[in-house]
Amino acid sequence: MNETGSARFAGRFLDPSLFARTYRDPLAWLSLATDLVPIAAILVFTWGPTPLVALYWLENLIIGAYTILRLGGAAVVSFINLATALFMIPFFTFHYGMFCYGHGLFIRSFAGGEGNGGGAAPMDLVTWALGSGDGMLWFVGLIIVTNAVFFLVDYIGRGEFRRTDPPAEMFAPYGRIVTLHVAIILGAFIAIATDQRLLGVLILIAIRVIFGIVLSLLRRMKLDGGLGKLAGKFAQPV
Repeated sequence: MNETGSARFAGRFLDPSLFARTYRDPLAWLSLATDLVPIAAILVFTWGPTPLVALYWLENLIIGAYTILRLGGAAVVSFINLATALFMIPFFTFHYGMFCYGHGLFIRSFAGGEGNGGGAAPMDLVTWALGSGDGMLWFVGLIIVTNAVFFLVDYIGRGEFRRTDPPAEMFAPYGRIVTLHVAIILGAFIAIATDQRLLGVLILIAIRVIFGIVLSLLRRMKLDGGLGKLAGKFAQPV
């Protein structure tokens, strides 16, 4: 995208009417509510940083599972998509799985004494994450349901599977992991510098909420046809 195109895109993205159109859609509010729910975990279950980052790591696994479903759905459109999916699904499962595994090891190690322990097998990481905070299963369940709603409404109901670009779909989830990685380091740095763990947790939630709002705006632009060739490069906003 050239400089003029970038400026035009930024102008549309900052248009107040885009926010109004975005949040006339109940699904945008569902996404925002899901992103804000961890605040309840802090207030009700007294979560600290460890269960919060564990929840976001589990969310990445859920996103990966739905990406596999989306790749599989695109396979029914054409023989080319089918051949592509037969290659990409195993490749994505292995590559994204290893990516999440490495990220999970980083998170557990970063948690230190509070979250360390257990073996290094992938299921050990999942078990650690699920047991890192009270009520974790409820929050994981909410994320699964929210993703299911978007999958059924957008991907199936609006026929996105007919327009899915398998390579773009496969790479879309990685941005979430990078965002979480940066947010963890930033939140931890601020928490250590200020000696306020709660502040670090709230910053982590704020970054995740802003990321979710951006994805909701991009989804609206995609539905309005305002992303053009970029439409296939963005993951579902949950």
